[in-house]
Amino acid sequence: MQWGRIGESGEVAAVILFLASDEASYVTGAQFMVEGGYPPSEFMGHRHVPVRPVMQRRFGFAAFTVKDGFMDKTVPDLATAVAGIEDGMTLMIGGFGGSGAPIELIHALIDRFRATGSPKGLTVINNNAGNGRIGIAAMIDAGMVAKMICSFPRSADPRAFTEKYHNGQIGLELVPQGTLAERIRAAGAGIPAFYTPTSFGTDLAVGKPVAEFDGRMYVQERWLKADAALIKVEVADTMGNLTYRKAARNFSPLMAAAARMTIVQASTIVLPDGIDAEQVVTPGIFVDRIVHVADAQQEEALMRAGMAYA
Repeated sequence: MQWGRIGESGEVAAVILFLASDEASYVTGAQFMVEGGYPPSEFMGHRHVPVRPVMQRRFGFAAFTVKDGFMDKTVPDLATAVAGIEDGMTLMIGGFGGSGAPIELIHALIDRFRATGSPKGLTVINNNAGNGRIGIAAMIDAGMVAKMICSFPRSADPRAFTEKYHNGQIGLELVPQGTLAERIRAAGAGIPAFYTPTSFGTDLAVGKPVAEFDGRMYVQERWLKADAALIKVEVADTMGNLTYRKAARNFSPLMAAAARMTIVQASTIVLPDGIDAEQVVTPGIFVDRIVHVADAQQEEALMRAGMAYA
């Protein structure tokens, strides 16, 4: 069901009944807003109902389609998946080094930049600042990134970031790793600030509020939100419920909750009920687009092969 389309009454009813069922408990939070204020008792019997689907996201809204009575968030290709990421946005990218890095989504964004000159001036949030000449490093080489927020700007081959940084062409906000994860989690939970003892008395705490609790000094840290997140998963269902492969999970579930738009590349896509509800790590409420990438590339393998995407 596209945004603003006139929906068939049976189509609308099927989705609303599904969302109210026990089987849909892990997508709780989705609702349908009926233009004109028709309550359910009035519109369920109408042949045509003006319906606007809205995902009640913490930081925004997401339209989706409906297929066979179920939400379907899949898109046909990588270019469609990354559409809407614009100049100056803040972009979270999942991954811990190469583990869980959504290489195909990143390279699709680079392809769009080469073709159109956009997006540029991005703030990128990741554990690292790129490696070699692929992925985030290729984004930096291409001149797409204005600032990195990360824990480890050094890597096995940090040339791309190091060169730009020493030339004053890219900014850096260095964040301790645990603090980085908690700042992202806080955004997804709607917590604008919190206190941590990490970094107290160091350069990283300069200019930040501090307070004493139970005889120990703490530094106030702010949440980290993003306009969009790119993440990689092992299995997704068409409604956006996700599972990950072992350590490839890392920051991705936190980022999915903290971003206004979450874009997923999935090795396998299954129909609703294809994932046991008890095994869902990221509920579909946090996911906006899913693209199938059957044979995802691994950063370390690309580096060993000497690949350069920039």
